[in-house]
Amino acid sequence: MTQTKRQHINILVTLNEKYVPYLNVMLTSLVNSNPDCRFKVYLLHSSIPESALAQTKQILSADGVLIPVQIDKIDLEYAPTTSRYPQEIYYRIFAAHLLPKSVNRILYLDPDIVVNGSIRKLYNMSMEEYYFAAASHTGGFMHKVNEIRLDMDEESPYINSGVMLINLKRLREEQNLDEVFEFIKKRRSLLVLPDQDIISGLYGTKIYTLDPFRYNMTERLYRKHAPFERDLDIDWVRKNSIIIHYCGRNKP
Repeated sequence: MTQTKRQHINILVTLNEKYVPYLNVMLTSLVNSNPDCRFKVYLLHSSIPESALAQTKQILSADGVLIPVQIDKIDLEYAPTTSRYPQEIYYRIFAAHLLPKSVNRILYLDPDIVVNGSIRKLYNMSMEEYYFAAASHTGGFMHKVNEIRLDMDEESPYINSGVMLINLKRLREEQNLDEVFEFIKKRRSLLVLPDQDIISGLYGTKIYTLDPFRYNMTERLYRKHAPFERDLDIDWVRKNSIIIHYCGRNKP
């Protein structure tokens, strides 16, 4: 019997040591839900010791490889950081310039995620002129607030940056890093969720909008829509939500 060839998929994570346990849960779910794939997992970090990644490497030992990339210096003088939003959140914005030039596309995943199905369709989608493919969780009044706060184009989505397919090739060709630093400096006091504020504010017209119910399902999204949509229940989520994102206080 001929075996199906396993697809090689690039995954990006950017975090500090505090989030390694969550990363291990996410990668376990990724591997278990995608037996027909092999993964190169690029970990951009500033100070995670090698010893803290032993279990992470073990999880990937049969199905991929972990590639830690320590970032020594990025000029983030004006970028707001907190314990919840450390400097590592910004690395995904600069990924095209921090990763090997041989990597043309990559799927960024937050560590507080459970992968519940095959990601091949998402990973293989056509990116064309888009820099990012991501889901939006906001609309109506909140979208208008974000438009004003970030000077966004009216048609641009405000995305959740926890799941993003990134077109590294196009970003290397077109991304202006000075523009990123200027945006941070000019709007520092207005940045609430800094990384997704920057991506949405700068690149809204270059974002392909994903279905949040399939590729970025959250507890808040479920609670908001389940009472009004007859087919949306836990069984639907189990069968149809490929990526479940625990971006609230409850973590897997």
